[in-house]
Amino acid sequence: MTQRRITDDLHVLLGVLPEPIAEAVTRLNNSDNLLEIVMDLGRQPKARFVDKECTLADVEVSHDDINYVVERIGDFDADNRAGLERTLHRISGMRNRHGRIVGLTCRVGRAVYGTIDIIQDLIESGKSLLILGRPGIGKTTMLREAARILAESKRVIIVDTSNEIGGDGDVPHPAVGKARRMQVEKPSLQHEVMIEAVENHNPEVIVIDEIGRELEAVAARTIAERGVQLIGTAHGRTLENLLLNPTLSDLVGGIESVTLSDEEARRRGTQKTVLERRAPPTFEVLVELQERDRLALHPDVAAAVDALVRGYPLQPEIRYRDAANEIHIEKATPPPASRPTAAGSRRGMPTAMVGETMPFQRQSPPIRRSNAPLQTELSQLIENEVTPGESQEESRPVRIYPYGVARNRLQQAAKHLGVPAQVVREIDEAQALITLRTYYRDRQQPILEAEQKGLPIYVLRSNTVNQMEQFLADLFNLPGDSAMMNGYEDYTNQTQAAIEAVLNGERWVDLAPASAAIRRLQHDMARQAQLVSHSYGKEPNRRVRIFRD
Repeated sequence: MTQRRITDDLHVLLGVLPEPIAEAVTRLNNSDNLLEIVMDLGRQPKARFVDKECTLADVEVSHDDINYVVERIGDFDADNRAGLERTLHRISGMRNRHGRIVGLTCRVGRAVYGTIDIIQDLIESGKSLLILGRPGIGKTTMLREAARILAESKRVIIVDTSNEIGGDGDVPHPAVGKARRMQVEKPSLQHEVMIEAVENHNPEVIVIDEIGRELEAVAARTIAERGVQLIGTAHGRTLENLLLNPTLSDLVGGIESVTLSDEEARRRGTQKTVLERRAPPTFEVLVELQERDRLALHPDVAAAVDALVRGYPLQPEIRYRDAANEIHIEKATPPPASRPTAAGSRRGMPTAMVGETMPFQRQSPPIRRSNAPLQTELSQLIENEVTPGESQEESRPVRIYPYGVARNRLQQAAKHLGVPAQVVREIDEAQALITLRTYYRDRQQPILEAEQKGLPIYVLRSNTVNQMEQFLADLFNLPGDSAMMNGYEDYTNQTQAAIEAVLNGERWVDLAPASAAIRRLQHDMARQAQLVSHSYGKEPNRRVRIFRD
């Protein structure tokens, strides 16, 4: 195991700070845990550490203090970042409306040799790997070390948008080893430099920091499809965060709503409208940095996304480094195999879905839906609780917490349909939360609390009994002539759901195959929402796709 060694050139950063602030940082004698020094006009300067924040002086920061720093560092780029030549430090500026700098964040850059040991086997596997984590947790440090290790045996190109990986100046920092570095003139041109690196410099590996725009995600997919290994980072906490981010979800394959045929829905044991992964993931491996020395690992992103959208997320592998610098690996526990029952299982359907009672429990919140007709996963869980010969009315009740939804109407709808929906008054008792679009968009406290608890959240368009009956009918998979499952209203609601999905950031949504008359109606609805729609395919499978212009 490589001994961890830290190079931070902290004396160079302290050399550009006003003397009283530099001396205060030195007196703290905790440089290994120092993250950044913050100087805001009219406020006391502060030092931020991994676990605390300290005031450096009783005197407020003045214009002279800020100008003292600005005059001693490099020029600020289009992203308001500057650096110190041949170091990894980053100084970011905050400007007023007139363009004058009124605040500085001086981030300490470190080369930590040995930090990549915890995932070195994955880095050297040749698979594309994405490192996910909150700002300041060490993503770039790990990325820099990965570039150095890989450059010993492969052709590595670093696309360095803010000079954080290779340091400021024209000569890269020694921490990147033999890797070559391409600088980016403007952050908005990062995707072009990524493509240029592939076309002009024949790399085997491309290293890219902070993928944050859609064009960069598209460029990453293009690079991966050309057979080049990608090592990248993005802001986020978990795989599910990434899936819910419309800009970056393509990095892990993205998700889309798919309408199944009756036969396929019966074979799977689900409803006709389900979520599925849209494409192969750009990155084959995902690393979630939970702490500096602890991470969760998804070694097969495709399988992890598929399991997540079906409502049964796979447990990640946990790796961490202890105080003695020893690495520990906790392998993910495989899901228990389904036990066949005396009744057996229907052909093509997983055994666990027939004959076994599955727990009504989620280990992480599901993908949110914009309205009731798309509630597939919760319905599937309810179906799983019903053993052969047991009716829906005899199944275990589902406890629903209505927020902003009329309780009496919800109870009336449940009574009318004869379903075992139990309306509860405390969110701690609930298995699901139902609310209205307005409350959900405002992100009010019960919504946030439900997300933290991992409860499924369902959003209705209006506070009417009809909407609630449609939701419950779909939730409990009721047979019969439900308006949401057949006819004109089914198509209009599906179209409205697709329109809302596109307005909320989806690139496009394909509707179910429909007749020419229904397709004309769908085109009219898209046009009224100021969206674009086209028809694809041949009869009788011709369908409408809705997307932005």
